[in-house]
Amino acid sequence: MPFLRTDHWRCAIVHAPLAEVVEAASLNGFPITTLPDIGDHCFLADPFGFWRDGKLYVFAEAFDYRNPTGTIEVLIYDGTGRLLSRETVLQEPWHLSYPFVFAHEGEVYMLPEASASGHLSLYRAKSFPREWERVEAFDFAEAAIDATPFQYADRWWMFWTPAGNKDERQSLLNISVADTLMGSWKNLGLFLNDRAGARPGGTPVLVDGKIFLPTQDCRGTYGRGIRLLEIEGLERGLPKVTLGLSISIPASLRKRYPDGMHTLSAAGQVTLIDVKKIGIGPRRDLLNLKRRIFGA
Repeated sequence: MPFLRTDHWRCAIVHAPLAEVVEAASLNGFPITTLPDIGDHCFLADPFGFWRDGKLYVFAEAFDYRNPTGTIEVLIYDGTGRLLSRETVLQEPWHLSYPFVFAHEGEVYMLPEASASGHLSLYRAKSFPREWERVEAFDFAEAAIDATPFQYADRWWMFWTPAGNKDERQSLLNISVADTLMGSWKNLGLFLNDRAGARPGGTPVLVDGKIFLPTQDCRGTYGRGIRLLEIEGLERGLPKVTLGLSISIPASLRKRYPDGMHTLSAAGQVTLIDVKKIGIGPRRDLLNLKRRIFGA
């Protein structure tokens, strides 16, 4: 991150299904509920949602610049949009983010970004939403960034970014395929090299028979915006990727958070997003210096 510049993210619930947002190619005109601000130089980002028993469980990366190793939190909302609770549900020695949560064959799984560990690890809910166990049978060889699974045409597909240098982490899209969720997974290789929209940024969605994958537009700044990719050819085993429309920060949030948006995820009748403002000042750099000197 550039000197004297600090990213501050804020999550929000858009009260419309993702397919409707994609059809409109806009987040404007839909009611929006912001998730809480969690304090000075802390933020929530990368929201993914799951409904159970009439409650919305929002899983998100929780980050504190004083201890910059992300954890996964869950925020539980009732059916009226009232926040009931918030707590940490997954913590590892390495950084965690992008908690992609989904159901399969009666189980609930989470596939968080954990490239700092050198692996991509799948977790199963032992006691939803608070207890998670790693699934040792999951066979994915690469330390994928923002891995996004999608079951389609009787196979599983994974859209992901390799854990390379800074430029590669913001501009590359690989695709892998497997016959089952557990794998083994076959890497089909690189399908896109473009900072305008390659790193996954949310849940794939079917709209009028077409598959759209939200990705991050990283031109100029990390997570500048959302770009939709149209994915074709999965039923033939020959993926084709086409850059599509951009979706802008909703007008109701743009004044306070004008500098980015890098998640667009589906949760039933709502869509989850995060938006960014860039703070100017030395605080983050001083926190980093203090941590290097004193180890805290």
